[in-house]
Amino acid sequence: MSEFLEPLQYTFMRDALLVGMLVAAMCAMLSCFLILKGWSLMGDAISHAVLPGIVLAYIAGLPLAMGAFCAGLFCAVGTGFIKRNSRIKEDTVMGVVFTGLFAFGLVLFSKTPSDMHLDHILLGNILGVTRSQVWQTIVMGGLVMGATLVLRRDLLLICFDPGQARVMALPDRFLNYFLLGLISLAIVVSLQAVGVILVVAMLITPGSIAHLWTDRFDRMLAIAVVSAVSSTIGGIFASYHLDASPGACIVLIQALAFALSLFFAPKYGLLGRRLARASVRDH
Repeated sequence: MSEFLEPLQYTFMRDALLVGMLVAAMCAMLSCFLILKGWSLMGDAISHAVLPGIVLAYIAGLPLAMGAFCAGLFCAVGTGFIKRNSRIKEDTVMGVVFTGLFAFGLVLFSKTPSDMHLDHILLGNILGVTRSQVWQTIVMGGLVMGATLVLRRDLLLICFDPGQARVMALPDRFLNYFLLGLISLAIVVSLQAVGVILVVAMLITPGSIAHLWTDRFDRMLAIAVVSAVSSTIGGIFASYHLDASPGACIVLIQALAFALSLFFAPKYGLLGRRLARASVRDH
């Protein structure tokens, strides 16, 4: 046990665990809304679209997080505008927009002399977080989680039944863009931990796991957060002992948890449903 807990002796590992758990809890909350809304590809689109914002912010001497956030919002708003003003379906629009912005970001990056490492942007560098980045994650992650918890009922309604939300005179368009803003901010916060590519899994897998276990939304939030935080702790410890990428280990453990839930979840797991049907026949 002492050998397993050896990483806790190092400050950078304790910081990585703190940042990782905050990012995991934040993304897990939002993943529940993305799953119910059917916006899984939107998380993928925004996460890839932030790359040109990061490079442009570096060129302009602005905070990289500001550039990433603006680029993410531009992708979300641009996708909505094109969908409303053309006959192209939303998933197709997102595919065109985010691949175009990601390619633009790669071209900008290749033409911009800098000391930034592309693999840190794409895959994260959670073991290299500074003290200021830890505090930035705490503040921004806390804001995202706080806003999500306060407005969870309204956000749930626009995800589950937009027509009912309009009947109740909720500002559905504002809430949609507010949710997109939270997703963009969450992606910005997550970049240091898991990078542009792996943040997609952080925004999709926890909600998918929880959706297999329950129909109650508050319980779904709790299951998603527990599974994401547990996977993050396990992934960081595994990365230390295996000398592997922390972000990849985190996502791999989440994928394993999803596979186990797919088969063994008592509510909607493949084997769980089969056992439930057999029990009903026996009675």
